[in-house]
Amino acid sequence: MLDLKALKENTEEYKVALQKRNISNSLIDQLLDLDQSKRQTQTEVENLQSELNKLAKEIPHASTEDRSSLVEQSKKLKEDLKNLEPQLENLQNNLNNILFSIPNIPHPSVPEGKDENDNIEIKKWGEIPNIPNPQDHVTLGENLGILDLETASKISSSRFSVLKGLGAKLERALASFMLDKQISAGYLEVIPPYLVNSDSLFATGNLPKFEEDLFKVPFGNSNLYLIPTAEVPITNLHRGEILEGNKLPIKYCSLTPCFRSEAGSYGKDTRGIIRQHQFHKVELVIFSKPKQAEEEHEKLTRNAEMILEELELPYRRILLCSGDMGFSSTKTYDLEVWMPSQNKYREISSCSWFSDFQARRGQIRYKEESANNKNLLVHTLNGSGLAVGRTWVAILENYQQEDGSIKIPKVLQPYFNGLTEIR
Repeated sequence: MLDLKALKENTEEYKVALQKRNISNSLIDQLLDLDQSKRQTQTEVENLQSELNKLAKEIPHASTEDRSSLVEQSKKLKEDLKNLEPQLENLQNNLNNILFSIPNIPHPSVPEGKDENDNIEIKKWGEIPNIPNPQDHVTLGENLGILDLETASKISSSRFSVLKGLGAKLERALASFMLDKQISAGYLEVIPPYLVNSDSLFATGNLPKFEEDLFKVPFGNSNLYLIPTAEVPITNLHRGEILEGNKLPIKYCSLTPCFRSEAGSYGKDTRGIIRQHQFHKVELVIFSKPKQAEEEHEKLTRNAEMILEELELPYRRILLCSGDMGFSSTKTYDLEVWMPSQNKYREISSCSWFSDFQARRGQIRYKEESANNKNLLVHTLNGSGLAVGRTWVAILENYQQEDGSIKIPKVLQPYFNGLTEIR
């Protein structure tokens, strides 16, 4: 959530920045008009309450003659207050609806653009494998008996999968390898709840704007939601807390299932397990001081890249333009891994810096001694380290052999007791 005070003090700067994210000036003007009306109404309400309090003290001590008049004044003020309070609530709700729908402003280093065609390639790593007539992961997996989409559809729905035998072992080995590497890099492993409340989703920016992308579960008199990513519960570990500045940055990693309705993705990646309703992902989350955040963003991205490099999977790093970034992000790098069957790179990790956007929604602060112990908003960052299912796909396709077997990457062989191939 943007700082409304800063927006009012630097309106033109914010308008220019938000235009890069396709937010019109008229929406900002509407927000500011609502804020002004709300403040005026708030003042009227406070004045009425003050008058009522004053009368409440005077009436018991007034003469019989004066008391009747004062009581009538009090009744009139209560009626006026009764009419104003719903107006104030309505103005606040309308203001929040707009404020909560406005995305984060892009960092100055983010290129201006409308969509993925305006993203910038930062680097490439690895050699593209020479595979004549490469098969896709579905053909490879089904022929090896390690991937079963038909049964998954029978027991659940489309866009679910069953992994069997060495296919399941490959998924488990990848997850363990990713966690082991990130723990070695300084991240603390956490296993969080997979169901979260609406406050947690609001803090990360998923609610109210993206409710259709979530799976909602009735729970008692309210609802819980299946997590779309471990970013949600891990970021909320410190919701409403004041952290010690000398302990920042704080770094967490977590392996969780992720659940996404994929609303709006009809017809995209319908074959295979590239786009699933349920998948596993290792998530990296960092709480940082503002001055550390840009450097931590680079480090986090490298932590994700090192997994691809040790697996010897060709990839590239992309800097997303202003029109292609996520709602809460101020700057995002995507890592895209090479997929031989598609003859192109596909996203496998998204590494984002959110500035204080999430921290303001979740009230996550830190105490800074150099600021006279003032409580300041942290900066949050997260990234996939990596999406396990898409890494599984990339290994099948990049390590396929002419006979349809799959080489097991060297760094994963210890998790297979030395086994070198899937046949």
